[in-house]
Amino acid sequence: MQDRHTFETDQSAIESAIVSGILSARIRPGTRLGENQLAEIYGVSRTKIREAMMRLVTRGVVRSSPRRGWFVVEPSAEEALRVYKARRVIECGLLRNMTVLPPDGRQILIDHLNEEKQAMAVADRQRLTCLMGDFHIRIAEIAGNDIIIDLLRDLTARTILICMLYQSDFHAAQSHEGHCRIFEAMDAGDFLRASELAVTHLDEVETGLDLTRQQDRHSDLRNSLSLPPLHATS
Repeated sequence: MQDRHTFETDQSAIESAIVSGILSARIRPGTRLGENQLAEIYGVSRTKIREAMMRLVTRGVVRSSPRRGWFVVEPSAEEALRVYKARRVIECGLLRNMTVLPPDGRQILIDHLNEEKQAMAVADRQRLTCLMGDFHIRIAEIAGNDIIIDLLRDLTARTILICMLYQSDFHAAQSHEGHCRIFEAMDAGDFLRASELAVTHLDEVETGLDLTRQQDRHSDLRNSLSLPPLHATS
């Protein structure tokens, strides 16, 4: 029994660390996740690492490449559209089914929005990226539905990967204002309005993506060689 508990704890810790790294934009699309390195870092067998990677594959944030290993996914334009569509359905439905914003939940969102303001004031983009995604997860946590929390965490991680690939400009102020409007509607008890604002907010974020951009798989090496960036094709 103890061995099973240890296995699950190790596996959960590895999965959580990788998803958290994506949510905070520290782990980029296409990052290779080496079994040997992860096994050394966590002090576990490669079998346990492989099990964790397989679970992350089912969660849509890691892919397996034969004879090459495990990599953080690089969502295609078509996948990006599906992710945003899924988020609209889930977040709209979540808010429509809420009936009250409890005092502790209200304070959580107020504190969160203040953190967004502070991060904007110092232009901390990495922190902002994490906070912008966390806002939506916080709402799911306040609603108290564990299934939706897990789904939304994974969808948010995929959204951040999408933004790193296809978002040319980072509109933190626009996203923050969208969050504020959603909170104001929730605070007023108008959850139908909050659900509509959540959809509008996701529409705005998706509109800011350039899904025609051609991804440069050799950008790091290109930068190291002081070569010009690969421009998008029309």
